[in-house]
Amino acid sequence: LRRSRRLIPVLLLILGVIGSIYAGLASPTDAAAVGVVLALILSWSSGSLTFQTFKDGLMGAMATSCMIAFILAGASFLTVAMGFTGIPRTLAEWIGAMELSTFTLLAALTIFFVILGCFLDGISVVVLTASVIMPMVLEAGIDPLWFGIFLVIVVEMSQITPPVGFNLFVLQSLTGRDILSVAVAALPFFCLMIVAIVLIIVFPEIVTYLPGRM
Repeated sequence: LRRSRRLIPVLLLILGVIGSIYAGLASPTDAAAVGVVLALILSWSSGSLTFQTFKDGLMGAMATSCMIAFILAGASFLTVAMGFTGIPRTLAEWIGAMELSTFTLLAALTIFFVILGCFLDGISVVVLTASVIMPMVLEAGIDPLWFGIFLVIVVEMSQITPPVGFNLFVLQSLTGRDILSVAVAALPFFCLMIVAIVLIIVFPEIVTYLPGRM
């Protein structure tokens, strides 16, 4: 029971961040700042917040942010190169020309986005292909809201696929392990997201039920 009580402040922190988004008080970006403030308050209330711990956390966040910025810079160069060659758009048009059934189209798009994620960051994958993908999705009668959630999950899958999985590089920097070890450790999470994809395809109400009631 005592250990369970320790989770209450953490749960309140999570509710504060997510609640600020759903209440319309903060955007997802602003909610990150809300989370930082609430975490500082939680740390202060527990007595673990000192100038040294604050300084160490600030320097750690700065080092991580700089590392992510360098990764994004490298990814942007690769994105420009891929966009110049037109490979993502050509592949998307090729899938559209197949005139696949709905389930086959979703399976092909899943493979397509995961493969692209091996070489590009998630935002670039969406930007380079959305203009081609969305018309075929709408033509297939797929709910755009549902497809948005599907796309988020698939793109997150692509971010833990080597050799250029963005999240793998972040974890490699944080753990100091080689990229192969990190990729193997991330494999169970990749499989869980595949299960999530299957579930929302078989039971689309998982995605659309709550928005439909709002």
